[in-house]
Amino acid sequence: MIMNITHRRFLLLATIVALLGAGVFSLGLGGPFVLDDAHTIVENAGVHMESLDRDSLLDAAASFYAGKGTRPLPMLTFGLDYWRHGSLDARTYKMTNLFIHALTTLLLALFVRRLLRLADWPAQRAALAALAVALVWAVHPLQVSSVLYVVQRMQTMAALFLVLALWAYLGLRRAEMEDRPGWRYGVLALVSWVLALASKEDAILLPVYALVLELTVLRFRVSRPERERGLRRSWLAAALVGVAVFLFWALPHYWSSEAYPGRDFNSMERLLTQARVLVMHLGQVLLPLPSLMPFNYDDFEVSRGLLQPVTTLLALLALTAVLVWAWLWRRRRPVFACGVLFFFAGHVLTSNVIALELVFEHRNHLPLVGAVLALVDLFWLACQRWQAPQRWSAVGAGALLLLVTVAGGARAHLWGDAARFAEHNVDIAPDSPRACLTLGGVYFDLAGRKNSRGSPYLDRAIEAVEDCAQRTGSASAYSNIVIYKTIQGTVTPEDWQRLLQRLEEVPMLPANKNILWTTFANVRAEIGLEEAQVMRVLDVIVRRAQLQPAEYLRIGAFLYLSTSQPDAALPYFVRGAEMLPTGDRSVVNLRNEFRAVGRDDWARALEKANRMDSTPGSRGL
Repeated sequence: MIMNITHRRFLLLATIVALLGAGVFSLGLGGPFVLDDAHTIVENAGVHMESLDRDSLLDAAASFYAGKGTRPLPMLTFGLDYWRHGSLDARTYKMTNLFIHALTTLLLALFVRRLLRLADWPAQRAALAALAVALVWAVHPLQVSSVLYVVQRMQTMAALFLVLALWAYLGLRRAEMEDRPGWRYGVLALVSWVLALASKEDAILLPVYALVLELTVLRFRVSRPERERGLRRSWLAAALVGVAVFLFWALPHYWSSEAYPGRDFNSMERLLTQARVLVMHLGQVLLPLPSLMPFNYDDFEVSRGLLQPVTTLLALLALTAVLVWAWLWRRRRPVFACGVLFFFAGHVLTSNVIALELVFEHRNHLPLVGAVLALVDLFWLACQRWQAPQRWSAVGAGALLLLVTVAGGARAHLWGDAARFAEHNVDIAPDSPRACLTLGGVYFDLAGRKNSRGSPYLDRAIEAVEDCAQRTGSASAYSNIVIYKTIQGTVTPEDWQRLLQRLEEVPMLPANKNILWTTFANVRAEIGLEEAQVMRVLDVIVRRAQLQPAEYLRIGAFLYLSTSQPDAALPYFVRGAEMLPTGDRSVVNLRNEFRAVGRDDWARALEKANRMDSTPGSRGL
């Protein structure tokens, strides 16, 4: 006998599910900042708020440098986290992420229940299914990296407001079906969408999610036939506009037959690879084992053609089959079709021609709702087909929920300790340069970094990066070998030569170009790097990499201030000045500094390179 779930009881149960999801993932609170957390939070002075004054709040909101001030809401919350704790404590930021995750889980339960009721599911079954979907979504191991990777608050906040917007959209549509005012829901949906867009740009997909709901569960139903025709025409027009924008703006803007800047794949290769990526993610959804989720996917093979590798073609056929299946069942099993199409809708941007990294788990954060919804509908269909007794159906569902919860907790536990997390990632992805470099970095931190000579952890750090270099050929691994051995006092000319040789061989992708800045930072840290060898590294990277004007100026500043060869800086200053607009502030300031220290010849050289008026103090505009 299934208990009667009233609205109040449903809210209580949904709250318990939300708290359970947060509680399971709290096992990972002890973990460190990772990857992009460094430049977005740790090194970003804009979010280090000391007070709640207006300027501090605005600076924090506009401090997402990679997006030129976009994503203001999550950036503001990072600033508030710093302000309330007074330091860069990863646990504080992760606790906020858990709160957002719990709130989204609660709203998700409400959204799914409303969706299932509109699909004509009985009230009790809809309530139980909604709670099941919310729980699986909340504790699924794939979600760990969205919630405990602090910077992905951008993704989780966008998902929070998108779920609220979709719940409101369903309320608006139900009001239209019942011929009663629904404008309040419309306003809420619009406001929520704006907040989602202020969190992350992929919230632009809200209309795509809404169209999926219309094509499957809602079927453009309204109270009057003439309104239904108008609604269908409106959606058709919106879809055609979206297709036109993609074909005539996005595709020409982003398409590249050559490798994207900073990537080793082009547009076609990216699209082909995404077929395998999506199949992999669906496999991770179906078999949620932490050992199948390495977090680092930088060793994921690029598809160079339909048969390179052959799994590319197989993946395309599998995805086509799933989509056709969902489309054919959109009337027979609208909830299943809705779930499948919802999953793919969530990947429309990230699996398209934009030059993003090939794989990131957090891209499944909201699309996972669709996958779980489809699986729950199939589970219910199986129970009906096999006429399973209610008790056995409940036991089976409970066992599956328990298994997913345990898997989520196990993965969250791995995230709870830096060394445990890094060692696990190397175990399951030994050929990932990012994984093994992270492991070396963790041991280096445990050794005490600059003051680590004599520490056994430094030996382990060197061993980790030596193994990384041998397995992956990573230039960064060879660079870290030189750095760690320099601190240990065991670096050899052969170590430097291996680094230089590898720099001559690898493509100058951002990670390899960044070796230059890492080397500069360690020279300034006075760990004892040989200047002659540093200059050789500089020569190779400058010769092989495409540098931006600011990077030339950065190199000049390093040579001028941190080496015994300050005169070598001038050509780099001049090159940067040549590439910048006339009167650029950085060039003017640099010119004035040289005048102030009596280097008028350098000041004149900058003026000539930047095409400036030579009048003292002139900005050349």
